[in-house]
Amino acid sequence: MVENGQAAPKKIKIGVCVMGKKACSAPMGQILERLQAFGEFEIVHFGDQVILEDPIESWPICDCLIAFYSTGYPLKKAEAYAALRKPFLVNELESQHLLHDRRKVYERLEMFGIPVPNYALVNREYPYQELDYFVEQEDFVEVHGKRFWKPFVEKPVDGDDHSIMIYYPSSAGGGMKELFRKVGNRSSEFHPDVRRVRREGSYIYEEFMPTGGTDVKVYTVGPAYAHAEARKSPVVDGVVMRNPDGKEVRYPVLLTPTEKQMSRDVCIAFRQAVCGFDLLRCERRSYVCDVNGWSFVKNSHKYYDDAACVLRKMFLDAKAPHLSSTIPPNLPWKVNEPIQSSEGLTRQGSGIIDTFGQSEELRCVIAVIRHGDRTPKQKVKLKVTEEKLLNLMLKYNGGRPRAETKLKSAVQLQDLLDATRMLVPRSKSGRESDSDAEDIEHAEKLRQVKAVLEEGGYFSGIYRKVQLKPLKWVKVPKSNGDGEEEHPIEALMVLKYGGVLTHAGRKQAEELGRYFRNNMYPGEGTGLLRLHSTYRHDLKIYSSDEGRVQMSAAAFAKGLLDLEGQLTPILVSLVSKDSSMLDGLEDASIEMDEAKARLHEIITSEAKTVNSNGSAEFPWMVDGAGVPANASQLLPKMVELTKNVTGQVKLLAEDEDEKLTRTSSYEVLPPYDQAKALGKTTIDVARIAAGLPCGSEGFLLMFARWKKLERDLYNERKGRFDVTQIPDVYDSCKYDLLHNAHLNLEGLAELFKVAQLLADGVIPNEYGINPKQKLKIGSKIARRLLGKLLIDLHNTREEAIGVAELKFCQDQTSNFFEEETDCQSRPKNEDPRRTSSTSEKSLDQDDDDDKETKYRLDPKYANVRSPERHVRTRLYFTSESHIHSLMNVLRYCNLDESLQGEESLVCNSALERLFKTRELDYMSYIVLRMFENTEVALEDPKRFRIEMTFSRGADLSPLENDDGEGALLHQEHTLPIMGPERLQEAGSCLTLDQFERMIRPFAMPAEDFPPPATPQAFTGYFSRSSMLERLVNLWPFHKNTVNNAK
Repeated sequence: MVENGQAAPKKIKIGVCVMGKKACSAPMGQILERLQAFGEFEIVHFGDQVILEDPIESWPICDCLIAFYSTGYPLKKAEAYAALRKPFLVNELESQHLLHDRRKVYERLEMFGIPVPNYALVNREYPYQELDYFVEQEDFVEVHGKRFWKPFVEKPVDGDDHSIMIYYPSSAGGGMKELFRKVGNRSSEFHPDVRRVRREGSYIYEEFMPTGGTDVKVYTVGPAYAHAEARKSPVVDGVVMRNPDGKEVRYPVLLTPTEKQMSRDVCIAFRQAVCGFDLLRCERRSYVCDVNGWSFVKNSHKYYDDAACVLRKMFLDAKAPHLSSTIPPNLPWKVNEPIQSSEGLTRQGSGIIDTFGQSEELRCVIAVIRHGDRTPKQKVKLKVTEEKLLNLMLKYNGGRPRAETKLKSAVQLQDLLDATRMLVPRSKSGRESDSDAEDIEHAEKLRQVKAVLEEGGYFSGIYRKVQLKPLKWVKVPKSNGDGEEEHPIEALMVLKYGGVLTHAGRKQAEELGRYFRNNMYPGEGTGLLRLHSTYRHDLKIYSSDEGRVQMSAAAFAKGLLDLEGQLTPILVSLVSKDSSMLDGLEDASIEMDEAKARLHEIITSEAKTVNSNGSAEFPWMVDGAGVPANASQLLPKMVELTKNVTGQVKLLAEDEDEKLTRTSSYEVLPPYDQAKALGKTTIDVARIAAGLPCGSEGFLLMFARWKKLERDLYNERKGRFDVTQIPDVYDSCKYDLLHNAHLNLEGLAELFKVAQLLADGVIPNEYGINPKQKLKIGSKIARRLLGKLLIDLHNTREEAIGVAELKFCQDQTSNFFEEETDCQSRPKNEDPRRTSSTSEKSLDQDDDDDKETKYRLDPKYANVRSPERHVRTRLYFTSESHIHSLMNVLRYCNLDESLQGEESLVCNSALERLFKTRELDYMSYIVLRMFENTEVALEDPKRFRIEMTFSRGADLSPLENDDGEGALLHQEHTLPIMGPERLQEAGSCLTLDQFERMIRPFAMPAEDFPPPATPQAFTGYFSRSSMLERLVNLWPFHKNTVNNAK
């Protein structure tokens, strides 16, 4: 062919030797069309018939070959063709065999120094082969001495078997989640009863990596180009998010420099130019957990443009290096990329406090939340001398006679139950005539221990735990006759149980999560979900170590993010435990003991003592503010009413005990599995109809609960009241009025009213008898939490400033860099306009002061209108003590000597409301929201303001039988959660600077927190704008390539 008197250049033939389904896929078609539009290539499709039936000698001859394995593909045949014709291979064929064996994939990744999860191999030659190096226990497996605690992941070694299992610890409810290739809108299923691992074949066991419920898929096109997309992980609830076209929702996210280096290494390690792999981000580090081979991004026209440009240069450099591979200024195809509709987000706050104009953007939501409704917390203490129990202690403490033992696992608790059953006689004969009161009490406590251990179909360590502490020892001859050794003869057994999140507590938490979704963020609910799904919502959830707190956090997350299914996978995937920040009162134990002693003095004295510092104008400044004036008269009344209720429950327990005596089975009560009950939000109708207590508690344990309260509230021998028991009496009253009203306990309502009057005075004063002591105790308990809140706000501000500086930089230089935005001028994710070091750190690195994983939307590839919009949410779930402590610091911080003369962060009207709010009940919360006013200068203090609100939680009385919704909730054993209230005057402006200055004296300094992990080194391959010109040098292993190095 001649054109203008010169022969037209010969086109490079690109062979597409893949199965028809892959060749006809939309991404393949889009990229091949773009390649053809350059006019330099001829695309030759082989087709299934040629690939499967024809001999390789008759296959089309081509210069470059696109060939990769999929189901039914004859990989060996394609290898023979490549050896015969020697085309340039985009993806090497021989190394594709590695991808079918996960063992070989991990071996190759490790060979190239690419981080992988901690793992071990279990190889079986035939199904169910017993292996001496493989051990399975309740909460771990051990492979060649390496122990993997649940949660852990189990993968078949066959790379084409996508049935992957995650096993959960008993402390989170146990069970297993099966991951599989998407079927409809499901990608996983939770099986609560499966607790043992598979033994049919060979498997990889590896650590479960908590990634915040997000998976990252990376797509390379050559070693110097990487595109990353994030999606909701199937481990969360297994529901696949799809767009209106039925496609799975994924959004492009930025890669860190280290991750870009990993992308290059994966590409080179497996000799696959076009390659997809899975990335896990966990605690500031990234790991490759799977390599898939040939993969294209779906539904991204910008990616199609980039891929076509990179492949074009690859082909030209390999087969026509004399031709210029510079991309023309105007790409030879015209594609109108569809724009998604606007998110519909408003720019103001939720309306809880008056907004400050259209220029404000919500930047941060921080909430500290108390757990939901729970069963009363219980403790049994008894001294044991029985040999079976002492030997059990030695069994689990390594045979050390003076060492304490903690029993939490199912195996340990089952051993204890077996021993206790042998020690507690089935018959009560003779017990009533026993004259030794201590023996009677000991037998009752042993029966109580047995009843607690029998409560539920499966042991779960976060609900029951036992401590055995040696008290006395004797010298005994050693078994081998060589000298003497110590042997315990008495130990203290402490059994803690109860405090379990009820069905009502889970429902409360889930409802509150939905409320936050609809009211705390702009956009009326859909706004948060839109932000979250597009990786512009940075969410982290923290919990204390208590089971009820963890489950409250998981239920809240389910409501907040509109998730489905059981709580266990949500808990493990989205909730991080931080007991040092959200547990414990040890730091303030001395001051709290002082407050309780003073409180006892105030309550029991006939004439109430009033501190002279108090005033009628500010009644909360008085020592013991809120304690009723007639407290000393109410105490004896409370004792009598408690005895009355205890007597009634005793009769019910005796009736139950007789039934237990008459039967040979331990299954008299309807079976109750607390692990399964985690998924319930409704009452157990069958138990209620049978006249049994709600939940798992039988009458024997209910009697033990009330008997302990009666005994501890008033010591008849010493004639002394214990005012610290008042909250426990109130707690039991409220629980039974809400959950056991069907038992019709006479006098319970009257006892509740008396207990409430006293508890309203006792509970707030246990955290300080006056404001200064409240501030001192609060700052000690919440010191670490306060420090973390300041870190959250600081990081949000720095991030927002970085975005603002970047936007200013882009506006100033947009014309200059307009022609530099094509993909040949810089690699994916590298932008020369990021001249600000702050901006680069904010957008491209994880620079938090703590180990929080980030997912950041890539604005260049994101098909959203406002890619720069970003909201940080931090949720802290804790107990009553931390809510009171945080609130006391917020309202009384100005009383510190270093802040004399400052106004309180909380306005006077709110201080008065807080004084009248004696109880911060279940699901009470404190919320800090930070807004940025984008119309004022960056250095202006009013650029960032803080809004503070709180809720009293579910503090309504169970005696209130309101009509309508309230009555319905009461029937469901649930109390509604009160809405948020302002802590500031409407229209006031609390700047971030002022908030930090007032709180910093009481907060742990940022430098005292654990240092963040050191980022891995980065060699700089992706920091060079000339990467496409150097592509061949990075790709030396292709056959018949031409070295074009300059």
